[in-house]
Amino acid sequence: METAIFCAKTLKGFAGVGVVLTIIGLGVFQAVADDSKKQVLPTETSTIATNGDLNPYGVAFVPEGFPKGGKTGAGDILVSNFNATNNAPQGTGTTIVSISPDGTSSPFFQGAAPLGLTTALGVLQKGFVIVGNLPTSAGVVQPPGSLIILDKNGNQVSGSPFVDATFLDGPWDLTVVDKGNSATVFVSCVLNGTVTRFDLNISGGTVTLTNKVQIAGGYTFGPNTAALVVGPTGLAYDSSSDVLYVASTADNEIFAVADAAKTATSTTPGTVIFSDATHLHGPLGLVLAPNGNLISSQGDAINPSTDPSQQSEMVEFSPGGKGGKGGKNGKGGKGGQGTFVTEFSIDSAAGAAFGIAIERNKGATTFAAVDDSMNALTVYNFSEK
Repeated sequence: METAIFCAKTLKGFAGVGVVLTIIGLGVFQAVADDSKKQVLPTETSTIATNGDLNPYGVAFVPEGFPKGGKTGAGDILVSNFNATNNAPQGTGTTIVSISPDGTSSPFFQGAAPLGLTTALGVLQKGFVIVGNLPTSAGVVQPPGSLIILDKNGNQVSGSPFVDATFLDGPWDLTVVDKGNSATVFVSCVLNGTVTRFDLNISGGTVTLTNKVQIAGGYTFGPNTAALVVGPTGLAYDSSSDVLYVASTADNEIFAVADAAKTATSTTPGTVIFSDATHLHGPLGLVLAPNGNLISSQGDAINPSTDPSQQSEMVEFSPGGKGGKGGKNGKGGKGGQGTFVTEFSIDSAAGAAFGIAIERNKGATTFAAVDDSMNALTVYNFSEK
């Protein structure tokens, strides 16, 4: 596992190029790692919008089956911007850019200020994009924010946005379970420390909300000088076990919520499955790798790293036990702890890591990560053949 499969990047401060074999978690890459001539070159594209918006947050792949003829298409990657020009104040970005497989960037959506588009970004194969926002005014958060529903051309659909001060109090991240004519969307709410499950019906050009329920709560949340606000962020769903994993930034821990697609109202955060003060530094983005491990980006706003080679890092760990719904103490104990696997840095500057996404399709795995410091998206493509 020590053999690098990446050529070193020219981007500022890139480190840890020798661990991506483990990060993607597919044993078939061992043969590639053993052959120094077979190196995987990451591609990098600016995420700065045409209006100057900065600070990329959300990342989402456009899936196969997405309708053709729009401003984005299958195989593209969408990136949402949280800040406007000059990064001040935060929470004023209004744009989503679409990045094609060849690295070309183009506008997909530009809304009316202020919005502050968050990491809550997902795409439905029927041709819809879901994005959360948390606006500010003079640097002060303006609750509750909302979920915006867009069509394939970046236009808001009828019924958009979804606004709910209880179930959408600061939509900070989301993950989508796409079922074609319906979808389940899990949303983390940074202003009240909860996770909501939304059930959607998709028919023609409309997306209708059919059910909403809080499935977890009790995560630490609050304002933060470095990150504006901190609370539950990254979400990763394991459909095989019906477990939703939650990266709780302020708690500096990863939780597992059992029976996520079925459970009724819950005010507890589930079970802690990974708690590691050495390697977790305010976990933000979260994805489930093909090998069943979890990968989390570290924002450094909480428990900042003191290792200069591990700023803005990605951390991979096994999920351990699936956990339960929590006991009388709320968190449900710490049994079934996961195990640290590896880490690598995307930038020598702290606070540059945020949204990440992973896709496995047609014999290839693609991993994408934003770099807030460089306002760039880095994409790693691996063939499994």
